[in-house]
Amino acid sequence: MAARFRPSHRGIGELLRSEMIRRDLVRRANRIKSTAETIAPVGGPGDPHPGRYKASVVVTSTTRGGRRRDRAVAYATNTAPYARWVEYGTERVPAHHVMLRAARAGGD
Repeated sequence: MAARFRPSHRGIGELLRSEMIRRDLVRRANRIKSTAETIAPVGGPGDPHPGRYKASVVVTSTTRGGRRRDRAVAYATNTAPYARWVEYGTERVPAHHVMLRAARAGGD
């Protein structure tokens, strides 16, 4: 007869906060960042800030993330002031969905 599995909830919590998990999440976020930089739109000659969106993709991480602040997390975000409009579009500009497409393609 097989032994019954009894999880250690404390051990699972330690694993979710571990540096090993945070490093893997940062590695995945960096892959997403790389993909986002590759597919990011760059303005033409009339753009006052060509390449600003592309250069504004950053990766951040912590071991105090999640809803209860008890997990390792890593984020790939864009800090350009107009990143929302590039991602979701406006009535005049089509949505590019750069971060969404990068997350779908670059996570693993």
